[in-house]
Amino acid sequence: MVRTLISAAIYILAHAVGLLVASLVLGDSFTFTAKGFIVATLLLSLIEIVVGPLITRMSEKNIPALKGGVALVTTFVGLLITNAIVGGMQIQGISTWLIATLLVWIGALIAGIVLPMIMAKKTVEAHRQK
Repeated sequence: MVRTLISAAIYILAHAVGLLVASLVLGDSFTFTAKGFIVATLLLSLIEIVVGPLITRMSEKNIPALKGGVALVTTFVGLLITNAIVGGMQIQGISTWLIATLLVWIGALIAGIVLPMIMAKKTVEAHRQK
């Protein structure tokens, strides 16, 4: 149970990092309010958890070439739904949509790798001090 909660927290934090990276790089064409950011982070994470397996199954049956890009498609669909639901978030322009998808995916991917390493290092250091 604890591992599941830690995994979920890392997943949510990774999406928060991805959204922040996209916002910093894309500026005024990718914006959100503070409340919009929190809701968008949680909703994007939830949507990707639900939609990811569906897109994977669909791609395996219907479009095998899409299998490698499932994470990008899932991120795009997550951003699309999140943008439609969250009032405090705006993505403007086709190029912004494409670049935002890539940036959120890359940011979340890197954060998903780095955050557990940081947490593990801090845990080891805390145990050494005891």
